[in-house]
Amino acid sequence: MEPMTHEELAALPTTTTIETAARALGLGRTRAYQLARENRFPCKVIRIGATYRVVTADLQLLMAGTDGSS
Repeated sequence: MEPMTHEELAALPTTTTIETAARALGLGRTRAYQLARENRFPCKVIRIGATYRVVTADLQLLMAGTDGSS
């Protein structure tokens, strides 16, 4: 799986899939769903029925703090 570029991250809609967020964070799909189910995903997750959506603004903030520039 290719890591997500800054341009791809900036182009995401208001919410995104848990798979896309996992890719941005370097997590596997299974681990991402496990963290979401346990309310331990590192950014805000909204559950709609059986679907998980990740708030892109939270993901971008998290990624800005982990980009290695500090």
